[in-house]
Amino acid sequence: MTREMSASDKLSRLLETVKELLDEARRQGASAAEAGLSTERGLSVTARLGDVETIEHHKDQGLGVTVFFGKRKGTASTTDLAPQALKQTVEAACRIARYSTEDECAGLPDTERLASEFVDLDLNHPWDLSADAAVDLTIECEAAARNFHSEISNSEGASVDTHRGIRVFGNSLGFIHGLQSTRHSLSCSVLAQRGRSMQRDYWYTVSRSNEQLESANDVGKKAAERTLRRLEARTLSTRQCPVIYSAEVASGLIGHFIAAIRGGSLYRKSSFLLDKLGQQIFPPFIHIHEQPHLKGALGSTCYDSEGVACEARDIVCDGVLQSYVLSSYSARKLGLPTTGNAGGVHNLSVDSTGSDQQALLKEMDTGLLITELMGQGINIVTGDYSRGAAGFWVEKGEIQYPVEEITVAGNLSNLFANIVAVGNDVDLRGNTRTGSILIQEMTVAGGEI
Repeated sequence: MTREMSASDKLSRLLETVKELLDEARRQGASAAEAGLSTERGLSVTARLGDVETIEHHKDQGLGVTVFFGKRKGTASTTDLAPQALKQTVEAACRIARYSTEDECAGLPDTERLASEFVDLDLNHPWDLSADAAVDLTIECEAAARNFHSEISNSEGASVDTHRGIRVFGNSLGFIHGLQSTRHSLSCSVLAQRGRSMQRDYWYTVSRSNEQLESANDVGKKAAERTLRRLEARTLSTRQCPVIYSAEVASGLIGHFIAAIRGGSLYRKSSFLLDKLGQQIFPPFIHIHEQPHLKGALGSTCYDSEGVACEARDIVCDGVLQSYVLSSYSARKLGLPTTGNAGGVHNLSVDSTGSDQQALLKEMDTGLLITELMGQGINIVTGDYSRGAAGFWVEKGEIQYPVEEITVAGNLSNLFANIVAVGNDVDLRGNTRTGSILIQEMTVAGGEI
């Protein structure tokens, strides 16, 4: 009880600090201002080969303030929350604003778009984890991986992280709100060797609540299983074939779509999806939507980084692009209303077509299952896509052998249009929630075999 009251008192103090900052900005002549303040504390422990490598206690804080003198903007930040430092930070932001160029699209959000209701999203689950208990957990996790099979030859270690933070945001329009949240994770990475073949892989679990984490034993075993199945990987000859993006990498493919409909890409005219609103981008069965109010989810929030209320909304419905991803600034540049996405999307969800990954393999019959991607060969302006990949070759719906040192390529417009199915094996460990994605055909390049 004492700890909770202490956190509550800290939240109250931070709210007062943000109010004082906004008052100080007004005293210094700013016509409008906004400020965000965050504090975080946590514990990170890493163990390798049965011994502790690091024990780190984190305690971080930071503040950013943005002021407006009409249409001129200035921003400054600090990690020092002493009264004099806060005053100097506001002075720095005001000094920058006075010398900046006017921008007709600059300014705070429209008042009527600010959040006014703050439902409990179940984001705060402190984990009373001592350093000793964290050490035991990491050693148990790594041991489960190392003891899984004799071919597990080495380890990059296991680690546990627990963080609890408080964030307060306010602006001179009268919006001010603070919340507490937690994030906990456990991970393990090991190496395996069979003859001259050596491979590495990992697994991790992450959640707002430690009670929803996978067990240390399960994380270690999954890391070992994933590593062992990659041994004796081959390359492939260059070919055209169907491809499945496993759930853990499929979110990246959806991320490229979001990058192309983000306001900054659109008003700079640097997106292959420019002026595609209302047009068919995906097959008719694709539904992509935001769910910002999911209880306990990693991307849940009541408002974006400007204080604009977030709502559940469709981005793609029946394969048709329904909406862009806009902040107040980018919306003004485009002559559109903000979508409440300053800072990004919130629990972006891609609806499944009903099959698990094994069923997708059967549907694909012969092709490539991708489990890892490397490199950043994506051109959002043209949609051209090329990335290094590793995974498994599939024949007659069954995995035949692991593959590596290959490249998958295509154009994102074609890839999106040629999605065949989305699996129900949804990966919930991030802000984008999607299952495996089957694409009708891609170019796969590798060395001749």
